[in-house]
Amino acid sequence: MDSILIVTKNDEMASALKQCLGEEYIYETAGDREAVLAKFIERQISIIFIDLTILSHSCPSNFIVDYTQAFQPLWQAFPLTPIVVLSPQNNIRELVHAVKGGANDYLTSPINREEVRLVMENVAKAVRTHSELEYLREQFWKADSNAIVHSLSPAMQIVLNQAQSVAPTLTTILLTGETGTGKGVMARLIHRHSSRSDKQFISVHCGAIPDTLIESELFGHEKGSFTGAIMKKLGKFEIAKGGTLFLDEIGTISQSVQIKFLQVLQEKIFSRVGGETSIKADVRIIAASNADLQAAIKKKRFREDLYYRLNVFPIEVPPLRERTEDIPMLVQEFLANCNLRNINKKILSVHPSVMNALLRYSWPGNVRELENLIERAHIVEQSRELTPESFPSELFSGGSTAQVHLNTALPLAEVRQEAVESVERQYLKQLLAEYKGKIDVASLAAGLGVRQMHNLLTKYKIEKNEYKTSDQKIDKEKSEI
Repeated sequence: MDSILIVTKNDEMASALKQCLGEEYIYETAGDREAVLAKFIERQISIIFIDLTILSHSCPSNFIVDYTQAFQPLWQAFPLTPIVVLSPQNNIRELVHAVKGGANDYLTSPINREEVRLVMENVAKAVRTHSELEYLREQFWKADSNAIVHSLSPAMQIVLNQAQSVAPTLTTILLTGETGTGKGVMARLIHRHSSRSDKQFISVHCGAIPDTLIESELFGHEKGSFTGAIMKKLGKFEIAKGGTLFLDEIGTISQSVQIKFLQVLQEKIFSRVGGETSIKADVRIIAASNADLQAAIKKKRFREDLYYRLNVFPIEVPPLRERTEDIPMLVQEFLANCNLRNINKKILSVHPSVMNALLRYSWPGNVRELENLIERAHIVEQSRELTPESFPSELFSGGSTAQVHLNTALPLAEVRQEAVESVERQYLKQLLAEYKGKIDVASLAAGLGVRQMHNLLTKYKIEKNEYKTSDQKIDKEKSEI
């Protein structure tokens, strides 16, 4: 029999819920979140019903409840267990915020048998869909042990689904996202699961190569073609023949190189610097940029025709602050890597206060910053557990010391507009991921009308269907038949 955990101090609500659910379950009860974590962490719980007041009391603010933060301990203890929140009908807006924060569904009191039945059906359907997707993903990524493929983040799972779809093809890919989000890792992952996995994966950091050398680095040069060219050199396009060429920070290349690169993408041939022989470009291109290439186009710094040649299949890798569900798993992977590099030291766990601080931090440096922080802590730690003493004190100051990197070359009005648009774009994407592309529910949570929501999605070129589950897409197809 499945076990259901009811977390509330309201005995009447708990009793009504049990009556509606029937005798086919084993019921466990708790009066607060701490009791749940203390008594039931080793139990197999199928569904958690939790009173909204218990979640709100667990947050430090009495005015604005961060439900995502409130759910974190439950997610860590019961990572795959659905959570349904409970509250009176007059508190519907808070229930919506809780669902937005990560709850699977909600119930209002007085408890209604028909509503309970619908919620149980929705939860069962969500669990089944998640299991099917996990199975398919495991079959595709089964040879890969990287933590990125086991992400618990809805936003990251969308990215993985996109990568799974495009990996077997030869389509050009443009990876975007902030510095340190793992665009290079994603590029390697796509290559490993492509039809060219047995060939070379060549990575070029365009921003680290001087303008005078980038053309030679990419296309090679003939002996004597310029001062210092004492012998013929093969470029990365030749070295990567039959494989994948990853061009990181593509937005930094000069206009002259952009023109030659565009020619290669269009005609699939190139010549070495100083050479006359045409060479076939047999490579799969994956480009990446942490800069806004469309803004660079407006400033005449990047060619629009090259952008569209690169942007055949765009994938935006979300920042770590939007996928905090993955932090515990990433920490364990980085710890394991540190233990392998330093065989004389084995650290297997993290102090709870450290983990809580890591979950609260805003991570301006993203996954790369987290990895560096764990590596440093591993070096200085003297015990078998990572403790607060091994981390910078700023991590525990109650707020992030992160600064927003702004382009001071732009007028304030333009910077402000870019910031507003960036926040709106990220907000809408996260909202659609949380509500699985359901525009009506997402609009309600955002305090917008459905028409307003559609207008914003059109403005930012966000496709709602990318956020729908497989079951939703199948249901839509059936309804159209």
